[in-house]
Amino acid sequence: MRYFFHIGYHGARYSGWQKLSKAITVQEVIETALEKILKYPVAINGCGRTDAKVHASQYFFHADIDDNLDFDLLFRLNKLLPDDIAIFDIIPMQGDPHARFDGVIRSYDYFIHNYKDPFLGRFSSLYPDQDLDLDAMKKAVSILPDYTDFRALCKTPDKIEHTICHVKSAGLYIDGNGSKLRFNITANRFLYKMIRITMGRLLEIGQGKMSTDEFEFYIANKQTPKIIIPAHPQGLYLSKVTYRYLDLEPRSAFSLLNSTDWYPI
Repeated sequence: MRYFFHIGYHGARYSGWQKLSKAITVQEVIETALEKILKYPVAINGCGRTDAKVHASQYFFHADIDDNLDFDLLFRLNKLLPDDIAIFDIIPMQGDPHARFDGVIRSYDYFIHNYKDPFLGRFSSLYPDQDLDLDAMKKAVSILPDYTDFRALCKTPDKIEHTICHVKSAGLYIDGNGSKLRFNITANRFLYKMIRITMGRLLEIGQGKMSTDEFEFYIANKQTPKIIIPAHPQGLYLSKVTYRYLDLEPRSAFSLLNSTDWYPI
């Protein structure tokens, strides 16, 4: 029977989601745990890839499990997995739904703090003492839903079939103290390093190194700049994945994600 697993993970010590031959990944850790419990190997299919050190406050994968589960797999799996990976729900599914291909909407959040804090360093990206032009950054964010081809914001545009994404919304937020920023973007799909590249450009705009007109010129003309500097990975979260037949709220209790103390810029 096919099951959807609703999970979350902190990606700091992993080389992303997808299994690699010479690095530890989230997929490998979960597959190893499932094999120990079920006594046979189980291949799992994730809803997408995340880069090294990137987090997921909501993530789904599916697995086909032959056994009639007469025990609490959720409890056993959480007990066996490390603290930085959590299983929230295991959902039996009818037919053969696919965790990756059936996803219709995905949301990401990117968090920045501007002061050194030992409790934020692995959860948010530090860009210290930035006197950013927030109005210019907001203007740049506002143009993203106006375009569908984001070749200019892809690390390897020539290696994929197309660079079309339908951005449903994008917003920039600040906390009550003015010391943290949050960039949120929702679309049907995203390109390789697209959000980190976008965030890197937004920071350049905020610092006065790039104008909003230049930012839009690259996107409108589908031109990839010669130099691309993605923002740090540890500030990025896959925060929500929605299916036509499954729409669950994220379960993460991490304060940066769930704080109501965020204000639109």
